Parts: sequence; C-alpha cells; structure tokens
Amino acid sequence: MSSENLPQSPERRESPEQQRRKPRVAVVFGGRSSEHGISVVTAGAVMKAIDRTKYDVLPIGITADGRWALTADEPERMAITDRKVPDVDLLTGAAEGSVVLSVDPGSREVVYTEPGAVPKALGEVDVVFPVLHGPYGEDGTLQGLLELSGVPYVGAGVLASAVGQDKEYMKRVFISYGLPVGPYEVVRPREWDNDPAAARKRIVDFAGEHGWPLFIKPARGGSSMGITKVDGLEGLDAAIEEARRHDPKFLVESLLRGREIECGVLEFEDGPRASVPAEIPPVTAHDFYDFEAKYIDSATGLVPAPLTEEQTAEVQRLAVAAFDAVSCEGLVRADFFLTEDGTFVINEINTLPGFTPISMYPRMWQESGVSYPELVDRLIQAALTRSTGLR
Repeated sequence: MSSENLPQSPERRESPEQQRRKPRVAVVFGGRSSEHGISVVTAGAVMKAIDRTKYDVLPIGITADGRWALTADEPERMAITDRKVPDVDLLTGAAEGSVVLSVDPGSREVVYTEPGAVPKALGEVDVVFPVLHGPYGEDGTLQGLLELSGVPYVGAGVLASAVGQDKEYMKRVFISYGLPVGPYEVVRPREWDNDPAAARKRIVDFAGEHGWPLFIKPARGGSSMGITKVDGLEGLDAAIEEARRHDPKFLVESLLRGREIECGVLEFEDGPRASVPAEIPPVTAHDFYDFEAKYIDSATGLVPAPLTEEQTAEVQRLAVAAFDAVSCEGLVRADFFLTEDGTFVINEINTLPGFTPISMYPRMWQESGVSYPELVDRLIQAALTRSTGLR
C-alpha cells in the first residue's frame, strides 16, 4: 500500500484567533506512579525554561489518584525542599476542579469543571509537553490519549514509549538489533504468584552462573526507585518485595563491573544526534546510583566523560542505534556500562529523561552547545511540526 493510501489525521483549519495568538503548551506532570514527585520537579524546571514571549503555558497536574487538575503557573514551588519532593495536591490546594481534554480529534479544547458549576472552556492546546515519569504517563498511555485527541506532543510515540518503559521488551528489542546487553532474568507476576519457590530458584541459579551481587529492579520503573543491590540469599526476599511494591514484574541483573556512561540523543531536522557523553562516578555515600543519590543528595556526573575519542564515538553510535531500534522520537537518554574489557553494554534508555536542574540529559546537551531553554524550545517546535497518527 502506498503512503498516499494510509489513513491521515483529520485536517484542522486554524481560526484567525489561533493564527494571532501564541502557541499554547500544556505541561502535564505528576501522575499515578511512584515517580510523581520527581515529575513535579521536572515540570517546574521545564516551565521556567519555556520562552513566554513565544508560548503560552497551561500547567496541568495529575494527582496521585489520577485527577487532572489545573495548577498555578508557579514553578518556584515545584522544587525539592528540605529533602522532600513536591506533589500536585500541594499545588492545587483545596481546589476540587478537574481538567478534561477532548478526545475529538477535530477539537483540542481543554475544559475545566468544578462540582456544581458550569464547565469553563480554557481554550485549545496546541502541543503537550508531558513530563510524567513511569507508568500511567511515560509508558504510552498518555501518548495514546493524545493520539486519540489529535494533539501533538513532545517525545516518543505509543510503541516506543511502551517499549522504553518495559525493561524486558526493551532488552529484547536491543538484542534483536545486535546491541550489547548484559545478563538478566525476568520474573512475571504469574510466575511469582503461582510458584515463588521455582522463581526464587531460577534467581539463585542465575546468581550461581553470573555471581553475586545481583540487582533486583521493577521492570517498568524509573528514577532508580525500587532497585536493591543484593549481596546474597539473606537479602533476596526483601529486595523482591521492594521491587514488587513498584511493579509486580521485576528484573534480575548481574553486576557489570566498569564505568557508568550516559549519552543523550536529540532529534534534529536531519535526524537524531548524540550529545557528548557523561560519566556517573562511584557514589561513596551510597551503595549505587539510587534515587537518594540522584535527587536528594544531588550526586553529579562528569560532563563530558573522560573517554578517548574512539570510546566517545562508539557510545554515541550505540546511543543513536538504540534510539532508532525502539523507533523513538524527540529525545532519549541512553545508559551504558563501559566494562573492564573496554566493551560498552547498554543498560537502558529513558524516553522522557529527567529535566531537573541537576539532570544529566540537559547537562550533556548544554556541554554540546544546546542550552536548556534552546533544548526545550527545540523539543516543542519539533512536536508542533509532527502530526499525530501513523507517521
């Protein structure tokens, strides 16, 4: 079938009012996952960076129970304070209203409703900048809603978002494309629920083959939450319980001895390009680069990473290859281990990497010549020019 016969998104004609006004960017953040607070922090940083002379901003927070709420445009209230992450409920106060996005692709109208009040139209949204992390947002669910609504959005589409969130299938895709992946095992919910002894034996056998320590992690989590480094049998059950608190499906990975290297990918007009890489040095106050190290104690990486020219070129090549393998769009952060034998092994990609002031993705692009505001603007402009639907 030729591309001319493929179904297209409905054409939308802009009214004179739409042609006169600035594009309206809805920043959607918070959400139902355990990464709710980090999403709020990321949203605050993005909102600060958006050029208000070019765009109108509509902040939409999703509460932990899933309500879409209109929040104040006050990014300064969305930072980590006294080692505590913010949440959407604090930003909405006592307001009980909800925001509804039309699923009619002929309209991008956003409506605000309060109990006992007449719904109020807030105008149309031109593009959504989703900064939701984890399930119910980064995993293709929000992207599917926006596709139904015909609203362009920043970042990967439905399939790439889903694959990028599920570490099992992410690794399967990487392997199919010949990308280097470390040893791992997957334990699905039914396996653990029906026969935990058999699942546990499989993990112990894996440790017998690859050695301790192991990392037990949620299969569809992020921000290093729910991950435990296990040095032996005595800590295994507690680690599994912690991972399953975030996701009933979990991964078991062997320790790869080497250096942690990250690389950003950004889509330009001529295709994806890789940033200078960064290195996450050993975190002496923590057992590994976990949530506390990343966000609370603000452990920082080395940008650019002290690599040879050949190593830099290789990790950049692999980062772009991972971006293409998963059919990503917009942006990706790719995480690697540079093992002791000099081989790069890809650990995972993140289709909506953190945009907090200390996050590695914007720092890598800053060092590559793309400032934080320019990075945000480039992502918005790319989304505005990209249609929804099959592409």
